[in-house]
Amino acid sequence: MPRSPILSAARIRTAALDIIDRDGLDGLSMRKLAAELGVQAASLYGHVSTKEDLLHEVAGEILAEVDVSGFVRGDWRHGLRSTARSYRAALAAHPNIVPFLAYGPAHREASLRRLDTVHGGLVAAGWSRREATMIAAALMYLVFGSALNSFSSGWDAREYGDRYPNLDKAHLLPAVARELDHDSFELALEALITGLSARAPG
Repeated sequence: MPRSPILSAARIRTAALDIIDRDGLDGLSMRKLAAELGVQAASLYGHVSTKEDLLHEVAGEILAEVDVSGFVRGDWRHGLRSTARSYRAALAAHPNIVPFLAYGPAHREASLRRLDTVHGGLVAAGWSRREATMIAAALMYLVFGSALNSFSSGWDAREYGDRYPNLDKAHLLPAVARELDHDSFELALEALITGLSARAPG
């Protein structure tokens, strides 16, 4: 008899995320997950109730990488930067699950804890509760917009011919898409923080 059970919640989450990374969200099913783990599908339900519950648990592990400690230290600007950058990095590591996460925090404990820290830090810095909610939402628009699409890699101006003379070098963008995506994200993040700083309380 084995010392440890064949299945564990952690092993199930890891296998589920591997499938999502490889096959996408639609590629995950409880039957496929069971086959990946070498067990019967019924065995999974002793550890997780539904596929959606499993996705929330997987999401919680990914969001554990998001750093909101800047808000705890009382510096809302640093908090926005560290939260946005770590959030984007966490999503970039697992892009296939981004559409699920983009629906909002729902009942995910990990999401709600971090949102609570962000909101509390902004209110403590003098922002109204309404403004804090708007700032947190704006930050998520920026992070998820960046994670959902690579704008620069979609260009291939060679097919446009002479119709768009100002885009004559746009076909070069895919070669540096990763760098441009990073720099564009940083540009937008700093523009957000600069704009907020101009109207910051106190």
